[in-house]
Amino acid sequence: MTLFKGVGVAMVTPFGNDGGIDYGVLKEYVEHLISGGASALIPFGTTGEPATVTAAEYEKATAFIIKQVNKRVPVIVGAGSNNTALAYDHALTAKRLGADGVLVVTPYYNKCTQNGIIEHYKAVAKAGIPVIAYNVPSRTGVNIAPATVRRLAEINGVVGIKEANGNMDHFMQVAKICGEVGLDMYSGEDGLTAVAIMLGCKGVISVAANPAPKQMAELCNLCFNGDYQKAVQLQFKLQELIDSLFCEVNPIPAKKAMQLLGFEVGTPRLPLTEMEKDHTERLKAAMCELGLIA
Repeated sequence: MTLFKGVGVAMVTPFGNDGGIDYGVLKEYVEHLISGGASALIPFGTTGEPATVTAAEYEKATAFIIKQVNKRVPVIVGAGSNNTALAYDHALTAKRLGADGVLVVTPYYNKCTQNGIIEHYKAVAKAGIPVIAYNVPSRTGVNIAPATVRRLAEINGVVGIKEANGNMDHFMQVAKICGEVGLDMYSGEDGLTAVAIMLGCKGVISVAANPAPKQMAELCNLCFNGDYQKAVQLQFKLQELIDSLFCEVNPIPAKKAMQLLGFEVGTPRLPLTEMEKDHTERLKAAMCELGLIA
């Protein structure tokens, strides 16, 4: 079961002046992404600051996004936790609200074994909603080994993996295994989008698609159409934007990018902080170069 093909946008969570979620901005933001060519929306992944969002906010915003999207694209909700029971509960909530799937990061901080990873995903998958596993060891301290990916594919309900290991050899091994076992793979690295699709990935779960959904959608479509010469040119053109979006910890630059576009998404909640001035100037220059802002 393929949940989506193309650009899944890792959404920021817009906070208003009162500190709560701003639903007026959220509505405009959803429309910006869909009109820009997003293939799926992914709230409350890392970019959505789930660690500092309350349970009530999580449920209300998820319901709002699903209603606003109105089945135009799949909504895949972040449901990760280092508490397996809580991740299962998040998955149940997402299912009850009508989400199309959940994105579930490996348990962080606890640093479980490879067997623990398998048992975690088995438990969450019992919620009965499609699961995309998320491997990002730079955040979690836990890596899903290639051999474990093969085992993940055997779990009923695990339909894909977002790979953000950052190591190209690892990425290629996982891509090979996913092709062999029929597990959908998505790049978790914007800068590897063209390479990832060439290796068989279904697309990318993207931070850069927040300010540049049209460009990221075009990049994927060029790859799907086999026009890798133009795809590589566009990938290179986007690289400074991508680098500037990760010059501070995500989602600090992503939220600043949306502010520069005119979306008042607010600053991240502590312990994340406002983007530093010199980094903001770099981001602004990259967005100007692409014609995203004047």
